[in-house]
Amino acid sequence: MVKFGYTIVYVDDVEKTLHFFNEAFDMKTRFLHDTGTYGELDTGETVLAFASHDLGNSHFPDGYISASTSEKPLGIEIALITENVQQTHNVAIVYGSTELKAPAVMPWGQTVSYIRTPSGILIELCSPMA
Repeated sequence: MVKFGYTIVYVDDVEKTLHFFNEAFDMKTRFLHDTGTYGELDTGETVLAFASHDLGNSHFPDGYISASTSEKPLGIEIALITENVQQTHNVAIVYGSTELKAPAVMPWGQTVSYIRTPSGILIELCSPMA
């Protein structure tokens, strides 16, 4: 059996990215390596982690597309569930996110918005499903 363990996003500055998630979403840092090249958020059983571009480049010598330098968001999103999408959306904007889609109620009743973090990560903010 295969089990989903974690997602790692390569970013310009791991510590700044962790700080953004700490402040904007009240997600606490679980681990930050002494080198500052890798860190994890305390997100429960499945971990959201960040690694430096230097570390990413050591794994992929032919390169990869950086979320922070791509003109458009990458075709992958991280969904964060919140009871108050509008408030969470507004706080994320205060901490440097770019609004891609304002909060709106979807036909199935869920409120959803999209932001892009200062690190370029595409985030869906959504209310719990009824």
